[in-house]
Amino acid sequence: MFYQYNPNGAFWGTMHWGHAISSDMVHWRHLPVALAPTPGGPDADGCFSGTALINDSEVTVLYTGVVAAPEDRATIRDGAHSLQESQCLATSKDTELKTWVKHRVPAIAAPPVNMKVSGFRDPSPWNDGKRWFMTIGSGIPKKGGAVLLYRSEDLRDWEYVHIIASGEGDGKNTNNPVDSGDMWECPELFPLGGKHVLLYSTAGKVRWQSGELDERDMRFHPLQNGTLDYGAYYAAKTQLDNSGNRILWGWVPETRPLEQYRAAGWAGVMSLPRVLTLDDRGRVRMKMLPAVEMLRKEKQELTPGWNEAANQRRIGDMRITECCGEILCRTRRLSQPFSFSLFNPQEKENDAEKLSVQFDPANPEQVSIDKQVIPLAIVSPELEIQTYVDGSMIELIVNRQIAYTKRFYYTNSRAPDIHIRASEMQIAQLAVWQLSPISPNRLTVSAVFRTGL
Repeated sequence: MFYQYNPNGAFWGTMHWGHAISSDMVHWRHLPVALAPTPGGPDADGCFSGTALINDSEVTVLYTGVVAAPEDRATIRDGAHSLQESQCLATSKDTELKTWVKHRVPAIAAPPVNMKVSGFRDPSPWNDGKRWFMTIGSGIPKKGGAVLLYRSEDLRDWEYVHIIASGEGDGKNTNNPVDSGDMWECPELFPLGGKHVLLYSTAGKVRWQSGELDERDMRFHPLQNGTLDYGAYYAAKTQLDNSGNRILWGWVPETRPLEQYRAAGWAGVMSLPRVLTLDDRGRVRMKMLPAVEMLRKEKQELTPGWNEAANQRRIGDMRITECCGEILCRTRRLSQPFSFSLFNPQEKENDAEKLSVQFDPANPEQVSIDKQVIPLAIVSPELEIQTYVDGSMIELIVNRQIAYTKRFYYTNSRAPDIHIRASEMQIAQLAVWQLSPISPNRLTVSAVFRTGL
């Protein structure tokens, strides 16, 4: 796994590629920085996002390098930065990918001639069996986001083809065009379930489209679309595992002020791995990678009985110790409103609730999470709510079609226990597992706790 990393502190700055490896996609070991800016090179001011791929006997990465530039040459103009983006290439042949050789000149030095863009970054290449293709995130000022398509015979020389996907922004004037939808970041196009899926990130969310890729003229025709995660989740990226499953990773940004995470010395988390599939109508479905279940330890389970008071007492006894656990809740056919929530009873009433899910069978096409109304594309009178709590993070999946990731923070000397509330008479199954922490230093005492990898 490679990730954006600033060795100078927990804030956006001169980006490097952090590096970690895993044999199971669950437990990770950090390695030295993989890519660092080269003074005087096209990535002198940062190595931005990109893609690693296997090409014959070596691994190649294509990534976006940035360098300070006059505004007439800049592709990033957000009021605070004036940077020129180009697509750079590096290769490695050692087993753990510790040593990289950079090509001195960019693979793609600039956007297409005579095209004014609002961003030019995040290359994502693939091979169709004959040649290489690559998408790059971009946008057209005041018109909307765009995904640019390139092709190559050797990964070194690239030819611009056309805009393969685009969409309108919201028309608002923002310093950063990503905020208005005038720039699409981190695009990725891949086959899934007999169709193709496009992921891209803009306006703080990851969007998906599924449809048909006409491989004769390389045009993408979307048929379905949606939001991949309704919470704090961005810049998603996928890979294939050994079994050919499409594994999704997401960056979970901070939702606290810059001063707090800068003082804490850490910022950002990688999500747990999710398996992506499509249903028979081409809508994205997801579940956690089954390998995550290896973290399960003690299990608490409710077998609902006729005694409502006894059921409620049993639910009241359930808890996740020190913010490290999994909860699986399945309901029967719901005939009346259902609620599910997580809370910390040690905090004040207004701050105690950490997550709330509400469902009303009178409106079966939607669910409310933290008072945010979210559409259910597949209407069902039953719910499956899978929740993971880890440090300052909650990952929630409802009916394998809605994902919601949330950050929450605390300043005590130890992580709090998380308790559960639920409408017990409509529960078919409620199971709680304590989880083994992924790493021994997952909670680092500073201004607040850290979480995840």
